[in-house]
Amino acid sequence: MIYEAPNERHKDLVTNIKIYFNQEKNSIIYEKRNIIKIVEFEGQEYVVKSFRIPHIINKIAYGFFRDSKAKKSYQNSIKISDFVPKPIAYIEDKKFGLLYKSYFISERFEYDFTIRELLTNSNFEDRENIYKNFAYFTYKLHNAGIQHLDYSPGNILIKKHHHGYIFKIIDINRMEFKTLTQQGRLENFSKLWATDEDLTLIIKEYAKISKIDEKEALIIALKASQKHKNRKNFKKRLKGKKVVD
Repeated sequence: MIYEAPNERHKDLVTNIKIYFNQEKNSIIYEKRNIIKIVEFEGQEYVVKSFRIPHIINKIAYGFFRDSKAKKSYQNSIKISDFVPKPIAYIEDKKFGLLYKSYFISERFEYDFTIRELLTNSNFEDRENIYKNFAYFTYKLHNAGIQHLDYSPGNILIKKHHHGYIFKIIDINRMEFKTLTQQGRLENFSKLWATDEDLTLIIKEYAKISKIDEKEALIIALKASQKHKNRKNFKKRLKGKKVVD
């Protein structure tokens, strides 16, 4: 087993992660390709992401040539600690040098909702103000040279705090760290799957904060959003799935 956990008090949790993870039967918060559970350890709750067992080619690749998703999630979290739930550790379970299982552990962030709730409920309380705060959060993210490659509704957590909001991003194993162009910044909103009306609210605020031309910003962002929707819907049609506008 290979792991990195800077805090010694988490050693038992990390070295026995399989036991702690498997004994939590009713704490699953996500279960598709990967499984995410809330795990309690010494009176505190942690979020543990168990990545699915890779196929043989990726077992070799992650074993010898590339960092695992768990390791990338941990390392990226360390780099952008202000924008994510606090990282605790990553664990890799290898057999004969090949990656078998991997885990990423972070502190639980007690969020109230995700950006998805706003996008799907036009009557959400304080909706426009939250969008403005989200635009500012994204601006800070971009100014720090951070591009989340899966900046989608379920990966943006929001917590009400006094008279404002705290935002955190998750699922951050796919990131790029670079100086973003204006176009790159605006195209980063495309995976929100927002309506043109909602995206216009966000982009107008982002353009105001960024001091860029609002009309040009809207053209770029709306075009990128529609292009993403078209691409995803085309794939759904090929698979015989329901298309969502």
